[in-house]
Amino acid sequence: MKKPLNRRLRGWIALSPLLLFICLYLLSSVAASDFYKVPIAAAFLIASAYALIITPKATTEEKINIFSEGAGNRNVLLMIWIFVLAGAFANTAKDIGAIDASVNLALEILPGKFIYAGLFIASCFISMAIGTSVGTIVALVPVASGIAVEAGLDIPFVTAAVAGGAFFGDNLSFISDTTIAATRTQGCSMKDKFRVNVGIVAPAALIVTAVYVLYGLSEDISVAAGAVDGVKLIPYLLVIGLALIGINVTIVLMIGILANAVIGFAYGSFSWVGWLGSVGAGIGSMGELIIVTMLAGGMLEIIRHNGGLDFIISGLTRRISGKRGAEFSIAALVSLANLCTANNTVAIITTGSLAKDISARFGLDPRKTASILDTFSCFVQGLIPYGAQMLMASGLSGVSSISIAGCMFYPFMMGICAVCAILFRYPRKYS
Repeated sequence: MKKPLNRRLRGWIALSPLLLFICLYLLSSVAASDFYKVPIAAAFLIASAYALIITPKATTEEKINIFSEGAGNRNVLLMIWIFVLAGAFANTAKDIGAIDASVNLALEILPGKFIYAGLFIASCFISMAIGTSVGTIVALVPVASGIAVEAGLDIPFVTAAVAGGAFFGDNLSFISDTTIAATRTQGCSMKDKFRVNVGIVAPAALIVTAVYVLYGLSEDISVAAGAVDGVKLIPYLLVIGLALIGINVTIVLMIGILANAVIGFAYGSFSWVGWLGSVGAGIGSMGELIIVTMLAGGMLEIIRHNGGLDFIISGLTRRISGKRGAEFSIAALVSLANLCTANNTVAIITTGSLAKDISARFGLDPRKTASILDTFSCFVQGLIPYGAQMLMASGLSGVSSISIAGCMFYPFMMGICAVCAILFRYPRKYS
């Protein structure tokens, strides 16, 4: 009995940096009575230092190398480049008046009491079309937060409506990374996985839309729209349009930045030095976001190296019994992997082969398994404050990622519907 106990203890120790970060951030914020006062980067720095200290059988240089591999992971770096470009695009768009023009258009089109539902539905459709939650957030959050400021609404709540809708497409779109990863690892077609998946999450989207309608009806939202300058809408329309036809988000953002420059120079909003200053200010606004992303990547790599992820996987698969238990174990596996990687695509890839083995062993339908992997990874990704989407939404709206996560109705409801689908063997045909 001694060896299993030691192995279990080592597993919990490997996971302890993540637990320390959560406790440190939450307890400090509660003590301060304000989630805005505690920098998330400081909590990650302390947890990361602790992770390095507890890493066994490695020199200081080896520990730092492991941490740096995680911080410099290709997925982490790609996200950082997107953050840099998104910051530059958002700030130059603001300086030429694109956000004001978009806000005025939205206020003119959407009745005041349907602002929340309208933003959520728009985010659902755009994310479904472009297949990326990050791209949707980049395009819509600046507009949504601008509407919130203009109408005197709660910024985290409005931002969460857009960010929540972004996960609708991230979960369902045929061109989403998570859909591709889930179907490839389980060996089923995207079309079949979509049929199962939409049956699970469509009720969640309908319920959340109804909730947003009720929220709007209960508030007195009445804001006069200003004049709409159609030319200044071009950068946002360009970003959404190019994303819709499948162009890579980094290329889309670079084109958007150039469009802002052309319009800014034509309208006299920028001089050459002024444009460079606006680009630099936008990149600078993403500084904390970039640091947090690298610290999270490094710390989570240390956890993986120390066996934390393997410990979770072995613990969850030890006592599976029956199809419900097998499906719940797959859901728990991908959820915990997502907590440890802060990347839903990576979480699916990490646990996909094991999920396939469990499916074969217990006679699960691979289409249902793929849906479980994708839905639960998006559910967790939509709630963790250190995920790329929450950090991006936080950086673009200027509010705490914790405050946004607390208003994420759609991921919460998506998770509830996914749990019910397992409990009640739904959809019956695939269960």
